[in-house]
Amino acid sequence: MYGLQIERVFSAAHAIIIGGVRETMHGHDWRVRLVVEGSCLDAEGLLCDFHVLEQHVDAVLAPMHNTTLNDTAPFDKINPTAECVAEHIAKAVSNKVSGNIERLAVSVTEAPGCEATYRMELTQ
Repeated sequence: MYGLQIERVFSAAHAIIIGGVRETMHGHDWRVRLVVEGSCLDAEGLLCDFHVLEQHVDAVLAPMHNTTLNDTAPFDKINPTAECVAEHIAKAVSNKVSGNIERLAVSVTEAPGCEATYRMELTQ
């Protein structure tokens, strides 16, 4: 199995609801790590192009950068937890990738030592 990984950072504020109580609004430099995996390489020996992955992730992150997530779709309707942010990024990027990618995972770190990961199998 081959794997590629890229990392990005975006800044945003959020206030999540825990136990029915909304916490105080606060900001993070969210660290995003995207990993794709596949068992086959293309004719050029690539799983996919790193730069294409970066472009896809950057396009998903751009609307969230320097915002309040609670006011930004889809988090204006769902709790902007690290888990939900990871899922949103993974699903959005999965709709754009092609080739031999069989698995995709997105990990989001909102504070040092606090990371959430969403993994998915892709059918091509």
